[in-house]
Amino acid sequence: MASPELEHVKAVWHRSRGNSPIYDFLLSNIEIVSASKGTLTSRLVLGPNHVNSRGTIHGAVSAALVDWSGGLAIATHGLEKTGVSIDIHVTYIGTAQIHDIIEIEATANKVGKSMAFTTIRIYKVVDGKPGPLVATASHTKYVQQAKS
Repeated sequence: MASPELEHVKAVWHRSRGNSPIYDFLLSNIEIVSASKGTLTSRLVLGPNHVNSRGTIHGAVSAALVDWSGGLAIATHGLEKTGVSIDIHVTYIGTAQIHDIIEIEATANKVGKSMAFTTIRIYKVVDGKPGPLVATASHTKYVQQAKS
């Protein structure tokens, strides 16, 4: 049985599909694997639209994954609207190639009344498990929660 957070996050993603051409282009085949309060894990098979001229994951794809997964990690706190990006910092450590599977682990470290801070790790999947790091990132978002 799926966790309430997983069901919520999948519903948020389902409702937002079609609202962002870049996400539709890059993330049409992304799979949300798991979610609990503050964490989200997803997987993506890299295709031709994810790689650069050398056939390896494009830096802009990694940055888009950070933006997307950080927002959904925030959504695990029950939010429908996950704010706007203030800062994204990506450190590119390794790479992955077309047809590789990558795993994205996003953690909402703090979700306050107006700010949220997330950490993301992107791994190349090897033998079905997270292997070498592709990128690490921090993502800060402005979130406007209703006042209690």
